Amino acid sequence: MVSPLSLSKKVCVIGAGPSGLVAARELRKEGHDVVVLEQRYDVGGQWLYEPNVESEDPLGKKKVLQVHSSIYASLRLISPREIMGFTDFPFLVKKGRDTRRFPGHRELWLYLKDFCEHFGLREMIRFNTSVEYVRMLEYDEIGKDLKWMVKSREKSSEETAVEEVFDAVVVATGHYSHPRLPTIKGMDTWKRKQMHSHVYRVPEPFRNEVVVVVGNSLSGQDISMELVEVAKEVHLSAKSLNITEGLSKVISKHENLHLHPQIETLQEDGRVVFVDGSWLIADTILHCTGYSYTFPFLDTKGIVAVDDDRVGPLYEHTFPPALAPSLSFVGIPRKIIGFPFFEAQAKWIAQLLSGKRTLPSREEMMHSIEEFYRSRDAAAIPKHYTHDIGEFEYCDRYGDHVGFPHLEEWRKQLCLSALVNADANLEAYRDSWEDHELLQEALQSPHFTQLLGAEDLTF
Repeated sequence: MVSPLSLSKKVCVIGAGPSGLVAARELRKEGHDVVVLEQRYDVGGQWLYEPNVESEDPLGKKKVLQVHSSIYASLRLISPREIMGFTDFPFLVKKGRDTRRFPGHRELWLYLKDFCEHFGLREMIRFNTSVEYVRMLEYDEIGKDLKWMVKSREKSSEETAVEEVFDAVVVATGHYSHPRLPTIKGMDTWKRKQMHSHVYRVPEPFRNEVVVVVGNSLSGQDISMELVEVAKEVHLSAKSLNITEGLSKVISKHENLHLHPQIETLQEDGRVVFVDGSWLIADTILHCTGYSYTFPFLDTKGIVAVDDDRVGPLYEHTFPPALAPSLSFVGIPRKIIGFPFFEAQAKWIAQLLSGKRTLPSREEMMHSIEEFYRSRDAAAIPKHYTHDIGEFEYCDRYGDHVGFPHLEEWRKQLCLSALVNADANLEAYRDSWEDHELLQEALQSPHFTQLLGAEDLTF
């Protein structure tokens, strides 16, 4: 529903990564008074590379982590740059920078800095400020004129924490920081080195080692291909031995790269025993097993909880029905084209807070959530994949809530083309592709020509 009313709210955005930046922009555009709290010294969130990880627990088991970014030095985008940008700020090639279609992580960080500067967002951001506690102020009826107390502390300051009251809080803290670990018999008593990929940065420390990489994710494959150049042996342990053509080519190319099923047990003498009975003695186990959602600062009196990576209940992965729209989350969904989706979320939140739009009733939102959970259960999708979307149609339907344009066909096709190419040519897909016609269609689209002529955009 759309209303002509427009209200200005005092809003706290937690995090200045991609989702927090676009949330801040949309909130300010809608007339709200916005404060962004960012724990690090600059924008970028996950994309602000942290080379020094010595202070972090190798398995990331602490409730509050010292290191936010999980990016390793050699990481390159898995999607082509053309599909990555926000709708009105394309991810253009810039002279003197990384001009590759699948650039390194620093180029995306620079894009986010450009976005921040272009829209003048920095003035809203308090850097080096950690959020310690967020709680609801007591009201007779939860959800009605709700306000939030946000306690934050500037890292370099000896001062006591600052407490402020806000009309709304937008949580935009990302979901690639807190390691998700497997449960393996003997894991807690295995005496050799174990770590999560959260703290992996470069391959050199693993020179001449026997390394077991747990998890056949994109990061597991990437890191295995990097380790194979320095390690004595790399053993990739996967849930399924039914692997892609691309990974099969890589394994056949390297004599010191081996595929195994899941680990059954870890033994104190250093043995790693797999479920098929085979075993080896390893120096290091590197868990590339993904990340969990965690909001250690957020106290909703149990209304919002994380259960096996299901953050809920959330209407459309964004709004807790009992607290919406004064509490919202941007950037929870995975397996989507992220930046346009975050933009749609941000617009919806901003317009709900200004009164231009309204949500369904609390009962209707809860019913929608329950139906969604039932559909996932019926499809036998594990709970920890609740927020893995993996369909363009959902993103388009989501945009309809706020009149946000559907994903362009070229954007969808370029995304699919990259996925297919990666499956077939894991080592080379970032530098060798056959989607030239789609690329030209993209570069001649209004998305790119809105800022400059298409003739300047050839690759």
